[in-house]
Amino acid sequence: MPMPGWWGHLNSRVFTPRAFKSGKRVVLTHVGRSSGMPYRTPMEAHPVQGGYLVHGLGSDWVRNVLAAGHARLAVDGEEVELVAPRVVGEEEALAALGVVVGRPKSLRITEFLRMDLA
Repeated sequence: MPMPGWWGHLNSRVFTPRAFKSGKRVVLTHVGRSSGMPYRTPMEAHPVQGGYLVHGLGSDWVRNVLAAGHARLAVDGEEVELVAPRVVGEEEALAALGVVVGRPKSLRITEFLRMDLA
């Protein structure tokens, strides 16, 4: 299940500006699928073997990354190139993480985006 639309609006208006100011969040750089403009989206990204796992399906940035087939992720001051974005289910995501990661039950996230290191 994708993230609810209200969460995306709240995130972009409240949490995103705070994340850029703090400088402590991971930032995904991607290209708009229609505009071709670069965008930066702060998020939580979980390292997994050979890449990263994120949640946020249903968001514009996810559609942008899927359409482009690649993105860059700034982690701890370094950028990594990510390729082969694909939607994976909760079972595969948790298996890739190798641990039980709590998620807000109210968001009912069951799909994730997995991307491989280039």
